Amino acid sequence: MGNRLSKIYTRTGDDGTTGLGDGSRVAKDSDRVAAYGTVDEANSCIGLVLAADVPEDVRALLTTVQHQLFDLGGELCIPGHAAIFDADIERLEQQLDAFNEPLPPLKDFILPGGGEAAARCHVARTVVRRAEREAVSLSRIEDVRPEAVRYLNRLSDLLFVLARVLARASGHGEVLWNHERRKA
Repeated sequence: MGNRLSKIYTRTGDDGTTGLGDGSRVAKDSDRVAAYGTVDEANSCIGLVLAADVPEDVRALLTTVQHQLFDLGGELCIPGHAAIFDADIERLEQQLDAFNEPLPPLKDFILPGGGEAAARCHVARTVVRRAEREAVSLSRIEDVRPEAVRYLNRLSDLLFVLARVLARASGHGEVLWNHERRKA
């Protein structure tokens, strides 16, 4: 690994630019910075899920996901770099299927909630969805590997399923959307 940061501030970003992993400089509000910044935000949200009481199998999976999100942020920060691969997406799908299989089929929409860990997982899910939208926006103007977008898409699905699992594990249960409430 390269040099470790010994000094946190560099003053090089005081002009509204930031350095990418390849050494080039871009505006801090560029689509690329927005995409990898939101991936970082999603990683932080998963950290909040892990700060709650979660089952060990969920903890292990989300810790792996955090490492992969860090890799994905690096991929988005270094144009042309590849860090997420089909095998990563396939593993997410396998985990998603395994966690989803014992859950009852959905008949109604679920509101974000169901206890602290589940609610945090819903927040992480929505931030991952935003990261996906920003990666797609970036892909319209610069090269973004399709694996990056697919990973984010699958991860948001996994987080939805994990929120269901966590709501049930906490004893709070899922909060169903009551579409009949306006008819009364």
